[in-house]
Amino acid sequence: MMRSERTTLTEFLIAERRRFPHATGELNALILEVSLACKAIASRVEYGELVDRMAPGSADKPRRSLPAITHDLFVEATEWGGHVAGMVSREQSIPIATAGGGPPGNYLLIFDALDGSSNCDVNATLGSLFSILRMPTPGDFASTEDYLQPGDRQVCAGYAIYGPATMLVLSVGTGVHGFTLEPRLGEFILTHSGMRIAGATDEFAIDTSNSRFWEPAVKRYVDECVAGANGPRGRDFAMRWVASLVAETHRILIRGGVFLDPRADPALSGLRLLHEANPVAFLVHQAGGAATTGRQRVLDIVPDELDQRVGLIFGASDEIERIEAYHRSFHPRDYDAPLFGMRGLFRDPR
Repeated sequence: MMRSERTTLTEFLIAERRRFPHATGELNALILEVSLACKAIASRVEYGELVDRMAPGSADKPRRSLPAITHDLFVEATEWGGHVAGMVSREQSIPIATAGGGPPGNYLLIFDALDGSSNCDVNATLGSLFSILRMPTPGDFASTEDYLQPGDRQVCAGYAIYGPATMLVLSVGTGVHGFTLEPRLGEFILTHSGMRIAGATDEFAIDTSNSRFWEPAVKRYVDECVAGANGPRGRDFAMRWVASLVAETHRILIRGGVFLDPRADPALSGLRLLHEANPVAFLVHQAGGAATTGRQRVLDIVPDELDQRVGLIFGASDEIERIEAYHRSFHPRDYDAPLFGMRGLFRDPR
């Protein structure tokens, strides 16, 4: 049983491991290596432009970008422990061969070392995302095909958020828990146990600059929210947009809401399934919410390629159910069940 006060990440993972007598501790060790990477990134982010002023680039050695620096910090913290058979990073288009020198580990690590990098210039919230899968064939080094697993096979997913305080939020399949970095000790301390997303909400987040590309189902949902108390929803909604998936996810885990990044036009980038959508969807479902593309549960998607992109809608379960119903109403042929045709409660009245 864990202590009720100042439970560290290490103590939490040990307590979780005791629930599974056959666990080897390898997953715990990998998670702690990820947490070390997040501490290093937090320290680097904290200095901001000061680091570049203290160590400026030159003609022979140009200044490196923050995404490239944080990518290397993540790799350096996790490749030598021998717990992974391979890694995939958003910053690098091909899998990373581990350089630990020993036999391959039993896990695969997928990460985005610096989510929200467009916020760097304005000193806004940044984060890191990660996902851990089992290696399908233990004892082998990973091939590209080994990473192409649906999100419901993740054994751990999480993120670090670098804001006024640095937090690490993760799930090992037994709920979602948040740890705040105690800067004097250099330890992540459990501060948010059993995080849950309320089923109903009056907040939503979407980038309205892409509204010309939205599908009718998304347009209808947003129009109804914007109509407020005088509209069909009968209450006012607040709209948020931070341009950081980690920040959006954290806000929804803390106080509820819905996030929409629909991919209605092939020219739009969408979100990376393996690096972004899957870890977020895993956390959201573990916290009692839901994550969908509008037509399909995100965690059920079998990837076709490492950089596959999808639309992502997640958050309060009641709102996700409504958005999916609107998609069924506008696209009845996409679904097998005739129950969800253009009729009844979700029929478009216009």
